[in-house]
Amino acid sequence: MDTTDIILVDNNDTIIGHKPRCDITPTDIYRVSALWIKNSKGDILLARRAYTKSNSPGKWGPAVAGTNDKGETYKSNIIKEAEEEIGLKDHDFKELHKVKLKGRYTFFCQWYFAIVDKDLSHFKIQESEVAEIRWFQKEELIAELETNPDGMLDSIKDFIHFE
Repeated sequence: MDTTDIILVDNNDTIIGHKPRCDITPTDIYRVSALWIKNSKGDILLARRAYTKSNSPGKWGPAVAGTNDKGETYKSNIIKEAEEEIGLKDHDFKELHKVKLKGRYTFFCQWYFAIVDKDLSHFKIQESEVAEIRWFQKEELIAELETNPDGMLDSIKDFIHFE
């Protein structure tokens, strides 16, 4: 059971308190940072969520994502998560848009973007968070979304149309 305190916010993304992650309810609103990575060829790096995750296990999603813990900013969180989840350090992340997402839970997601030209062997995945990572060509990803939409997080559709 994860008792780490995460940041709770109101509908305007103003911090209103903190709560242990294990006590979050569908009426709570919290913060998430997420990172899209492309290489200079235009390939998109995706991460398959660990099969042990309580939310969306085994689904493909952005290269890095994480819930903001007490005391973190969106930016400090994405820097920490990039290093923990895929071993990416000392890299500049461009801030993109922030969206409020509602599903089983409600959260604000601050998106970041980076261009990284590294072979998969240069990344070091955190197996408790990530089952695998893979470079996808854009056309391949669009085809995968059509044939296996349940295997991907909805945010991938948004990214494909955004970029």
